[in-house]
Amino acid sequence: MTQKGTLYGIGVGPGDPELLTLKAVRALGQVDVIFAASSTKNDYSTAYDIARPHLKANVRVEHLGFPMTKDDAELNAAWEANAKAVARVLDQGLDAAFITLGDPLTYSTYGYLQRTLLATDPTIRLQVIPGITSFHAAAAHIGLVLCESKESLLITSGVSDPQRLEAQLDVADNAVILKAYKNFEEIRSTLERLRLSDKTVLVSRLGMEGESILMDIRDAPATPHYFSLALVKKNTGK
Repeated sequence: MTQKGTLYGIGVGPGDPELLTLKAVRALGQVDVIFAASSTKNDYSTAYDIARPHLKANVRVEHLGFPMTKDDAELNAAWEANAKAVARVLDQGLDAAFITLGDPLTYSTYGYLQRTLLATDPTIRLQVIPGITSFHAAAAHIGLVLCESKESLLITSGVSDPQRLEAQLDVADNAVILKAYKNFEEIRSTLERLRLSDKTVLVSRLGMEGESILMDIRDAPATPHYFSLALVKKNTGK
């Protein structure tokens, strides 16, 4: 009986191909198949573009399509179909990697895939290789200390409603707002109401063409790029 392959969930970082870990590069150079998430409308994958310099020649690449919808039934059907595609490869004894932006277990499509695979086969062989997150890379790029000593750091999503975001920011010393392109005007209004506009940096397309860093969120366009995040530092004197 053929031993099943291993699926590696690999974080390829925020955009710079040099920000992959040594372990990620080694795994990418050894696996038989690369799985990359993309829209059902095309096969483009930013994660694949980042990982490409580290892939072995002629490696097999399969794009897993995910519909841009909020319909739970449609989304679940896509996850199940993609999980089956991955399982078929592993059942052949091939090792594979699912590549994802940032870290595989932080607001990542990999988390959904892992949950679906384990629900189907609890014995499946999985290994997660963490990646550098966009907010760590952004903070490093501008030299912003995210937190220190007794300070707290909130990591939240721009998908949150304004009331929830305001309550979260009220108790946190510093914050990271990922998916900041979502509900951006509501996010900006909340920050202005809390007098945090000039203490919020908006970073877009970090490490990619068209990179933008705005040190005051009031200077941001009404609709920032999809790859945008906000760093909030209440005590800017530190």
